[in-house]
Amino acid sequence: MVRAHSIAGFLLLTLVISSCGPLKTASDVPTAAPVLESPPAPTAPPTSIPVLTADQIRNSPYQINARDDHPVVKLSNGQYQQGTDPFSPDYATVFVSDFIAFGALNADGINEAAVVTYENFGGTGNFAILALYRNENGAPVFVTSTLIDDRAKINALEIEDKEIVLDAIVHGSEDPGCCPALPTTRRYALMGGQLHLMNLSTATPNGEKRQVHIATPADGAEVTGSVQITGDVTIAPFESSLDTRIYDSAGNELYVGAIQVAAPALGGPGTFDTIIDLSEIPSGTTVFVELQDISAADGSLLAMDSVQLVVK
Repeated sequence: MVRAHSIAGFLLLTLVISSCGPLKTASDVPTAAPVLESPPAPTAPPTSIPVLTADQIRNSPYQINARDDHPVVKLSNGQYQQGTDPFSPDYATVFVSDFIAFGALNADGINEAAVVTYENFGGTGNFAILALYRNENGAPVFVTSTLIDDRAKINALEIEDKEIVLDAIVHGSEDPGCCPALPTTRRYALMGGQLHLMNLSTATPNGEKRQVHIATPADGAEVTGSVQITGDVTIAPFESSLDTRIYDSAGNELYVGAIQVAAPALGGPGTFDTIIDLSEIPSGTTVFVELQDISAADGSLLAMDSVQLVVK
């Protein structure tokens, strides 16, 4: 015989379950949306530092490059003149061109200013100079400069990927002083307060680009004991040989040699693949490996590429 209080308890439990609705299975429970991590915000330059302007550059201190004493002078409206007699040994003029580029050359995100100037000392020479200014609390401060060429014709100047890119026509081995005709593209990096030429390409008279390209190792790679260097050239160099130079950040030469280029046809494209021993270079040294295509006619640089490495 079923007890009356047991039946009553059973009926009460049934009513409670019915009032709550059907039980949910695992598939009925909504899945929580995954929490996506936001990517880190890009590093922005400090907003408290005013950006440099072209007008500031044209009215800033400037260090003359193409004279042995390298005096510091003050530009005014993009010009400087010392003396009035072009035949005087002290005569000098500086002219700031319209080619001024702004951009960051290091990781601090603060834009530097690159500018092409022309220096003249009374003769026919009109020396094109690539000068660099840093931004110091909103004021331009001269850092360094390097010679481009006498009477170079500038096509373009910009700063991209932390390098200065210069497109200029300079003198080839057979060009008269008045008329440079060799198209070049150069890339400079700022290292140790100096502008280092990292890459240079030229063009042949029929417009073919002459270029050296290092494929491996990557720029900034760490190497131990030796390094394998691979890459290609658009035009095989003289005797299919690239001059090879390794130097440290102070400019000390650590290695000089040559790399052979494999090219199916004379003057055609080719490749290179070689291993260079680095065992004599102290661990922790930052080095630059530079491959050069040198003109057999006059020893000028036709093309080059370089990478920065850390010897471990």
